[in-house]
Amino acid sequence: MADIHQRRKEWEETVLRRSLEKRDERKARFETDSEVEIDTVYSPDNVREIDYLEELGFPGRYPFTRGIYPTMYRGRVWTMRLYSGYASAFQSNRRYRYLLRRGQTGLSVAFDLPTQMGYDSDHPFAEGEVGKTGVAVDSLEDMAILFRGIPLDKVSTSMTINATAAVLLAMYYVVAERQGVSPHLLSGTVQNDILKEYIARGTYIFPPEPSMRLTTDIFSFCRQEMPKWNTISISGYHIREAGANAVQELAFTLANGIAYVQAALTSGLNVDDFATRISFFFNSHSDFFEEIAKFRAARRLWARIMKERFGARDPRSMMLRFHTQTAGSTLTAQQCDNNVVRVTLQAMAAALGGTQSLHTNSRDEALGLPTDDAARLALRTQQVIAYESGITDTVDPLGGSYYVEWLTTIIEEEVLEYLERIDSLGGALKAISSKFFQGEIERSAYKYQQEVEAKKKIVVGVNEFLDGEESAFRNVLKVDPKIRQGQIRKLGRLRSSRDQNRIRSSLLNLQKKAATDDNLMPHIIDAVKCGATLGEICDRFRDVFGVYKEKP
Repeated sequence: MADIHQRRKEWEETVLRRSLEKRDERKARFETDSEVEIDTVYSPDNVREIDYLEELGFPGRYPFTRGIYPTMYRGRVWTMRLYSGYASAFQSNRRYRYLLRRGQTGLSVAFDLPTQMGYDSDHPFAEGEVGKTGVAVDSLEDMAILFRGIPLDKVSTSMTINATAAVLLAMYYVVAERQGVSPHLLSGTVQNDILKEYIARGTYIFPPEPSMRLTTDIFSFCRQEMPKWNTISISGYHIREAGANAVQELAFTLANGIAYVQAALTSGLNVDDFATRISFFFNSHSDFFEEIAKFRAARRLWARIMKERFGARDPRSMMLRFHTQTAGSTLTAQQCDNNVVRVTLQAMAAALGGTQSLHTNSRDEALGLPTDDAARLALRTQQVIAYESGITDTVDPLGGSYYVEWLTTIIEEEVLEYLERIDSLGGALKAISSKFFQGEIERSAYKYQQEVEAKKKIVVGVNEFLDGEESAFRNVLKVDPKIRQGQIRKLGRLRSSRDQNRIRSSLLNLQKKAATDDNLMPHIIDAVKCGATLGEICDRFRDVFGVYKEKP
């Protein structure tokens, strides 16, 4: 090592210096998106302090840096899910079956904003939004149509839903029951990550404390009733989309994870009873090597947090299992075919980083919801990577790269600095209320935009390599505004046909139980079976919990 160090110094002072005297480098400073300065070249000198067995180890063993399973994609490639859902349950069901016939291996459900915010489609607030950013689900009938002809014991389903997660999970539970599928056979994930809504996204309903109570109620219920179900997908994706860099995305996501584990422990659960079903959701951005290093650092950090901070004993509680979506915020309306290339690089970074499931964005999503053809191409992108590129043939193929190992360690160190700052503020909930997370994200987003406008960061087709054509893509999917009228008619039929005494009694019971410490999931399921709508259930919770209003 001493010899390598000396030879490197000699190289820098001779070969490198002479080269720079003839021609300067393209930039005065090379750095990652997280402002980590990048050297000209990396050698064993940069990683000499890494203890292989302690820091890396082998796949499937603590600290899981190189992967959570011994064979990773040699056994089975990642689950391919395209995040989809729009308009009515009928139209979304048609899209799901279209994708499943073309080789998609799991579903990822997008819900419209009224559903996310706990309003039925006939509520005044829902006007103009029904079916626009996802599928409208007002009742059990909609959920049944959404999964018609799809055997829920054969397909893994992810639902991106947070404030109303308990209600949508209850509907899914009842639909499976009506299909004759045991809840013990259901596999999938409910996002159920309310903290990131206060930080970055804004689709919250209730104050943080009762929202956390609903989250841990799902933990406890699924432990008994749905043991194969992932009870939370702690999401860095939306934090990154709001403008955070890679280090902030990982640090703030892990801080939220710590808060959820602590809340579950406070509620009386044992760490190994629920931590095995925790999962994560990350963004795969365009800085190829930084993203790979981020995923590897995430596994190592979470393993240590669970073992050393929370005393987990089950190795599965220490495994960071994660879903990845390519970066929507990097998609451009200008020269939108370039998005295919961006998504391919981002998807490869996710695969090389060891993701368990992957969503690839469609090339037209800067213009509207994805069309059938664009969604198919996004799926084919994953399939080409998985079956033609060769990167799935060995585990962690970039492990041992001097640059990747150095960068993994640097990201880990910077994340730990953030976690210490968040702990000093009193944890994630306190950091949210003090606007620490929000301020850091805003500064990062502003800096990025300044660099794009100054052309310090090149975005092909946007601030460089322009051809005078905004977009050659004109086949944009439009949601028919009449969708809302169809939903309103369905709600009218439902409300006139159900047992009024039974529904009144069920909703009153739900409201009473919300004021106690009882687990609310069985009572939500009862209300759903009676024909209660999403909005009616959430209104009962609003009466008890109140509504969160963000302070400026």
